[in-house]
Formats: sequence, C-alpha cells, structure tokens
Amino acid sequence: MFNPQGDRPMELAVESIDSPALTKAQLADLLFDEIGLNKREAKDMVDAFFDLISQKLVEGEDVKLSGFGNFQIRTKAPRPGRNPRTGELIPIAARRVVTFHASSKLKELIQGESSEF
Repeated sequence: MFNPQGDRPMELAVESIDSPALTKAQLADLLFDEIGLNKREAKDMVDAFFDLISQKLVEGEDVKLSGFGNFQIRTKAPRPGRNPRTGELIPIAARRVVTFHASSKLKELIQGESSEF
C-alpha cells in the first residue's frame, strides 16, 4: 500500500487484529485507522475491491495482483464420486472453481526470506 503523500510504501498496523482470519470489516477499520478515510468510505472501498475481483472471475477473467498473487478460473471435468457411507457411485458434475497462486514475492515473505512489508 502506498502513502497518499508519496510513492514510498506505508505500513499498516495489523498486529492489533486478534482473530485467526482477516475480515472485510477489519480491512475497513485498518483503512479508517491508518489512512484516515471515514468508516463509510473505507467500507465502500473494501466492498468495491472485492466486488470487482468477483465480477472479473465470474466473467471468466484471471485477476493478477502484482506482488501478491493470481486468482484463476479453472473448469473441472465431470468425474465419478463415491458416497463414503454407502459406497454408492455418484456422478460429480463439471464445475468452475477459483484457484489462487501466490506470487514469488509473497512466498518469500511467508518464508521469512524478505522483509519488504
């Protein structure tokens, strides 16, 4: 994330988040606390961001977030399945799924090989 006053990256204080998952509400709170957007603007920005990503994926387009990763739509072929309780064969229909592949930069951060953030 870039500082509105310049081109250098700014750090967000996410250490205060105690839950095991980062929620959209928490992202909006971080935008409110760290950037100074009002709460409504912060919520609208987070919602618009995820709506845009969802819309592009529904349309079949890949979404690439530089330095973070790629979301891609993959079509899975129909296949036979099995009910684990009865052993009965059940056909599984073809479907589209979203896959995520982390960028090498994100993988390095996770492994502790980079201190960019």
